[in-house]
Amino acid sequence: MTSLLINAIKNLHINVRPQIRALTSASTTVTTGVGDNSLTVTRKEWKIEPQYTKPREVWIENVDTIEEQKLGLFELHPSVYAAVPRLDIIQRNVVWQRKYRWVSWAHTKTRAEVRGGGRKPWPQKGLGRARHGSIRSPLFRGGGIAHGPRSGTTHFFMLPFHLRLYGLTSTLSAKLAQDDLHIVKDLELPSDEPEYLAELIENRNWGPSVLIVDDTDFAPRNITVATDAMPHVNIMPVYGLNVYSMLKHNTLILTMSAAERIEERILSHLHGITREKEAEYKLDQV
Repeated sequence: MTSLLINAIKNLHINVRPQIRALTSASTTVTTGVGDNSLTVTRKEWKIEPQYTKPREVWIENVDTIEEQKLGLFELHPSVYAAVPRLDIIQRNVVWQRKYRWVSWAHTKTRAEVRGGGRKPWPQKGLGRARHGSIRSPLFRGGGIAHGPRSGTTHFFMLPFHLRLYGLTSTLSAKLAQDDLHIVKDLELPSDEPEYLAELIENRNWGPSVLIVDDTDFAPRNITVATDAMPHVNIMPVYGLNVYSMLKHNTLILTMSAAERIEERILSHLHGITREKEAEYKLDQV
């Protein structure tokens, strides 16, 4: 029985492909493939190696043509883009973002602000009635409101830093798992017509709403002009990326530099010691 199993394994033809790491800031370039199906990738050593899972490989896409072209492979760190999605943490981030921008303008008047009630309704003693000083007391109909809402009330609160951090990793991982996260080489469009971008989104199945993230504040002119007339397509820098915006849009488009920047910032916080940096912002309670 053992010899039959060994012979069966020897008869198998298994093509072992080398592992590919494609990062723009790497130091060496390697070309793999045969003939015209060659693939140029860039190798780089991770600063923080993945510990328990393998990196996630995604295709680098182009935006200069309507037809999709695979430009290479791009590796994403599993600690950022392949974490276990925590729906409770995502929900807490959404509540936090919706409340810190909410100001309640509900306003009620107190007994000092309502109209009327200047004199004492009846004498203090002698009539057998309860003593009152004004008919605009909260006890009377039409009187003031005690402990009612006052306008300009903010509901701001600060979510703990680790929950904001894990909210980003959970949302990015969910987007990648649902095939709603795409990596593009750059944002250089050949035309500034909104029709070109709309046709591109329809051809790539990126709709109906798209969030484009780049690592700079200055987006190329063509994509800025094209998205100006498309309310369902928005551009955002890396430092503005948040859970609510990613969930609000169906598809998340990251440039290669933006994906690396997000990965670098999140990994530095996940594996860094920030007590010394936080010390200067803490109050001395002694």
